[in-house]
Amino acid sequence: MNKVHVKTGDTVVVLSGKDKGKKGKVLAVSPKEGKVIVEKINIVSKHIKPRRMGEPGGIIKAEGAMYASKVQIVCPRCKKPTRVGHKLYEDGTKSRICVKCGEAL
Repeated sequence: MNKVHVKTGDTVVVLSGKDKGKKGKVLAVSPKEGKVIVEKINIVSKHIKPRRMGEPGGIIKAEGAMYASKVQIVCPRCKKPTRVGHKLYEDGTKSRICVKCGEAL
């Protein structure tokens, strides 16, 4: 199983590509492929075929998947893109933290 550093619901910033610098919320994560879908980022045109009688077909705009390595989590406290660190507590629980300020993500 492959691990991805982002989870659904995280706010991320795009590091490279046509949408470089844009921020968005993670809608879906695919650890098997190592990809994420981010809200309003990497918009692609999809050709939709009508499935039922009377249903319209056509071209719609939708978010496309992008590699998880192209995005970085934005810390909610310091508002900076950061790597994800992990902290182990005495009671055995583990949480994700911001490497820059130490805030829990």
